[in-house]
Amino acid sequence: MKKMNLIDQFVSKESSKSKIIVIYGPTACGKTSLSLQVAKSLQTEIISTDSRQIYQGMNLGTWKILPEEMQGIPHHMIDFLSPDTPYSVWEYHESAKKVLSQLLENGKIPILVWGTGLYIDSLVYDFVIPAVPACETLRAELEAQAWEFWKDFVYQKLVNLDPEYAKELHPNNLNYVIRAIEVKMLSWKSKKDYRTEKTLLYDTLFLTPYDQDRAKLYEKIDARILQMFEAGLVEEVQELLEKYSPHSPWLLSIGYKEVNDYLEWKISLEACKALVQKHNRNYAKRQLTWFGRYQEYSHHSFESYL
Repeated sequence: MKKMNLIDQFVSKESSKSKIIVIYGPTACGKTSLSLQVAKSLQTEIISTDSRQIYQGMNLGTWKILPEEMQGIPHHMIDFLSPDTPYSVWEYHESAKKVLSQLLENGKIPILVWGTGLYIDSLVYDFVIPAVPACETLRAELEAQAWEFWKDFVYQKLVNLDPEYAKELHPNNLNYVIRAIEVKMLSWKSKKDYRTEKTLLYDTLFLTPYDQDRAKLYEKIDARILQMFEAGLVEEVQELLEKYSPHSPWLLSIGYKEVNDYLEWKISLEACKALVQKHNRNYAKRQLTWFGRYQEYSHHSFESYL
């Protein structure tokens, strides 16, 4: 009798909860390739959990999967908003939850993939997401300060307001930093106060292709950034700047702010590339910290999945 692989074991086991699969890990670790293999094996669909790939036109800088790379597998929550549209975790949850529920109703096992931890958590755990309305005036003020004084200046405001929650965010995650400030100032509560004990809503299989070799990961990140530039990242940023305000918050994302600085003659092209590499390595390090919470559920042997 053929030994059952991990995916077969997960699919065949009895459970009182609906089944989903989460493929997670730091940037450039191989999540896309693994997700396509698993989706084809199960004849199912993929839900993106990336907070930047939701934006149209931000393709190279986010390493967004292209339609011709999807191998006919439906991908959801990708490429549906303009970069100047604010979008919260709560809004993501509301939209992605509908997709997830529909897939389950159709007898499919949804696959959540890519690397925004807050987006993943909003779908798989049972906890309250603060429905605090956006304050456009406050957001505009903080975004302007980020452009004038850089992101650390705004991050320090969060440290002063909510030091414990600030420890969970990186200064480069400007959208989340601003949202945390917004929630604190409008509700007088930390985002941590809205949390209850985390309980998995689904029978969840957590998979990661990351092999714990950080040096190799950093090499992959550096190589990927060079590929982004070769493929036309500078031209992509130029096109975005022609269509949208240079003060759009998502143009402050890693890769876009640095290229904008190059286009404004603030740094050289080589310095720009080095900064994008450095900031992506820092981002991966932050992702590893966040995803550490999934370790107790996870499986790491790539070969054993299929």
